[in-house]
Amino acid sequence: MSVEPLGQIMDALDVETFFVCSSEEEGRMFMLALLKQWGFKDVDIVFAQQDGPGMRVRGRAYVYRPADKYQWLLGKGWQT
Repeated sequence: MSVEPLGQIMDALDVETFFVCSSEEEGRMFMLALLKQWGFKDVDIVFAQQDGPGMRVRGRAYVYRPADKYQWLLGKGWQT
């Protein structure tokens, strides 16, 4: 039996990294673009902090929102 990891996520996937950039706006844009490039449609920024030559940014990709049909509960894999 093969398990799809995204199908086992309860609600969201957080990704944090440091972007070399010139402004907070640019750092936020980079994170949103990265998450969308990875195929996530429902994305947000949950943390951003200027630090020297760039920004530390944490983005959140929502796999499920409250009241969604949770695939992990139904025993099915993640659907894009």
